[in-house]
Amino acid sequence: MRKPVIIIGIGEMAGVFARGFLRCGHPVYPITRGMDLAAAAQQTPEPALVLVAVGENDLDQTLTQIPEVWRDRLGLLQNELLPQAWQSHHLTAPTVISVWFEKKRGQDVKVLISSPVYGPCAQLLAAALGTLAIPCHIVATADEMLYELVRKNVYIVATNVAGQEAGGTVSELWHQNETLARTVANEIIAVQQCLVQQELPRNRLIEGMLEAFAGDPDHTCMGRSASARLERAIRQADAAQLAVPSLKRIAASCL
Repeated sequence: MRKPVIIIGIGEMAGVFARGFLRCGHPVYPITRGMDLAAAAQQTPEPALVLVAVGENDLDQTLTQIPEVWRDRLGLLQNELLPQAWQSHHLTAPTVISVWFEKKRGQDVKVLISSPVYGPCAQLLAAALGTLAIPCHIVATADEMLYELVRKNVYIVATNVAGQEAGGTVSELWHQNETLARTVANEIIAVQQCLVQQELPRNRLIEGMLEAFAGDPDHTCMGRSASARLERAIRQADAAQLAVPSLKRIAASCL
């Protein structure tokens, strides 16, 4: 029998990956809220992968509790993920996937574009999604994965922020309010540059965002976390002493 996969956090997204791992022949051991991670690690010290599938707001606290024997086999899939999230916990090489599909309660998986993955367990994640016909591809370098993480962040935050003013779908946002979309996206890219402390390819990121728009043109701009994302982006900009006039204008009128 193949090594088991541990999944921390059992929501809709975790359920998708669990099905894939099972189809690959890996037993899946769930860790739910309140379970003792140290005790679980004693029982299963050498899993094939420990997939941390908690929400982004719970990631930092979860990473502080990861047992030592699991630290070299982590997988991360959260939105708004950047290297500082794991580096601050002295984790050097987790497997990271930028998830470009949705799974909502009572609905099947909805794919936007192929999900890029990088790290020691990338092949396992790609194989698991492959059993479910969910497109996934392995990227070759950490720098390329950084681009992919930032691209997802720009897509999510820019559409959530611009959507508070424009409403509608991503297709409508681009075709009816392109100036707003570009302005907000460029301010988000500037914030991301401060967070990762390096220059980012602005034009490529805008093109990558548009690729995702084309993958699901009817995707609504406003998610339930839109206001929180706007507030967080402004806090990040303020911490970096970065001017984000469009974000602050939208916040003043919508929050």
